[in-house]
Amino acid sequence: MDFKNIFKTKKQREAEAEALALAEAEKQRKKEEREAKKASKQAQSEAKKNNPKAIATTAGEPWVEVISMDIDPNDPGNGAFELDWNDIFVARLIKAGYQGKTDQDIVDNWFQTVCRNVVLETYEQEQADPEIRQSNKRDLGNGRTEVS
Repeated sequence: MDFKNIFKTKKQREAEAEALALAEAEKQRKKEEREAKKASKQAQSEAKKNNPKAIATTAGEPWVEVISMDIDPNDPGNGAFELDWNDIFVARLIKAGYQGKTDQDIVDNWFQTVCRNVVLETYEQEQADPEIRQSNKRDLGNGRTEVS
């Protein structure tokens, strides 16, 4: 028989029981917190497995993607592209001679060069063969059209 507990007052026993309950609740809270962190890490890991940017970055490859394109409904000749890229892509652009104050400036300079080259190539083809000026359009579905 435990004689120590016999001489404790009811208040002391209630305080000990409350302290034990609080300790158990804290233990449970920490366990749930660890499980939530583990689930979050697993979700992040799964997201990375399905994320082309993360895959390319992990592989040490440059990566760039057009995220969205907006066109002015009143002037379809004006619009904007939203791009996303990894740091490796920017490093390759810098190595290739592109400059800018920020990564966004460097990528913007590259994209302008790409667009300029597309226009120049089309212009040169039209000048070389005026009959090519007719364009062929093919509906690709989902509101997209291929023009050649």
